[in-house]
Amino acid sequence: MLPIAFWSKVGIVCGAILLAGSSLAGGSVASAESPKSASCAAPAYRQFDFWAGDWDVVDVGSPAKVAHVRVDLILDGCVLREDYQGADGHKGQSFTIYDAARNIWHQSWVTNRGQLLEIEGKIEAGEMVLSGEDHAAGALVRGTWKPVNGEVRETAVTSTDAGKTWKPWFDLMFRPASAADNTGGPFSGDRKTVAALDTQYQVAVKKNDADGMAAILADNFTLVTGSGKVYSKADLLEEARSGRMQYERQDDSDQNVRVWGDTAVITAKLVEKGTDGGKPFEYTVWFSDTYVRTPNGWRYVFGQSSLPLPTPAR
Repeated sequence: MLPIAFWSKVGIVCGAILLAGSSLAGGSVASAESPKSASCAAPAYRQFDFWAGDWDVVDVGSPAKVAHVRVDLILDGCVLREDYQGADGHKGQSFTIYDAARNIWHQSWVTNRGQLLEIEGKIEAGEMVLSGEDHAAGALVRGTWKPVNGEVRETAVTSTDAGKTWKPWFDLMFRPASAADNTGGPFSGDRKTVAALDTQYQVAVKKNDADGMAAILADNFTLVTGSGKVYSKADLLEEARSGRMQYERQDDSDQNVRVWGDTAVITAKLVEKGTDGGKPFEYTVWFSDTYVRTPNGWRYVFGQSSLPLPTPAR
C-alpha cells in the first residue's frame, strides 16, 4: 500500500486545481519560478515561497488597487525578487535571500525615489517577520508577511522610541492578478486564487506541516486512492506529524483546471520520490482534486488518484 502522505500529496498538487498552469505563490508562482539549485534546496530556503507570484495589491478594507507586484524566484530559486509598480508612480524592487550562515532572512529594498531599506528576520508561526532601521525617517520598522487563503497580507509598523511603542505604517493584501491567468473566462481570478492556495498546501505537505495542511483541508475531506482505500483529514494530518515521509521530488504535469461557480477541479499527472521510514519510493499517478468555495475561503474537499502507472523501461 502506498503511504498516506503520498496520496495526500496527490491532493497537494491536485490542489493544483488552482494551478491552472501556474504554480506556487500561488499557481502563478510555479510558472515564474526558476529551477532550484542544490545549494538552495533545503526546506529553510523555501519558507518564503508563498510570496512568489503575480499580484494586484490593495489596502486592507479597500477595493482600490494601489500597485501591481511581481515576485519571482531567481538565481536557481535562491533569491526572491520583487518588482513593485505603484499606481501613484512609486516604483521599487527588493531582493530577499535566506542567509544560512546566520540562519536569518535578509531583504534589501530600493526605489525610484532614492529610498533604501534593509531588514532581516525569521519565519515565526508561519509568518515572515523582518525588521530593521529606516535611517531616512529615523525610525525602526517591522514588516510581516502572512499567507491567507491563496493571498498574502503584508503589514508594517514603525517606532520612533527605540521599539517601546509601535504605530501602523501600512496594511496591504496581495491578491492573484486576474490578468495573469491566460486562460481567460469569467472564473480567471478564482483559478489563480485556488492555484495559490494549492501551492501553499504543496509546501505544507512537503514539509510535513500538519497545521498548514489543516488550514486548507475541509473538515469532511475525503481521499480515495486507486486501490480503493479511503482516508480522512485526520489520517493525513497524523501521517504528516509522524515525519516518516521525506520528499525529494514532487512534480506534476499535463494539468487541466476547471472552475464552475463555487467548485474547482484539477486533473494532472504527479511524480513523487522520497523515502518512507528510510526506504526509497517513486510513484507516478493521475489524479483529480476538488475545491469548493466556503464562507472562510476555498477548501480542499475531495481527492482521487489512479493506481501507480507502469515504470517506463530504461
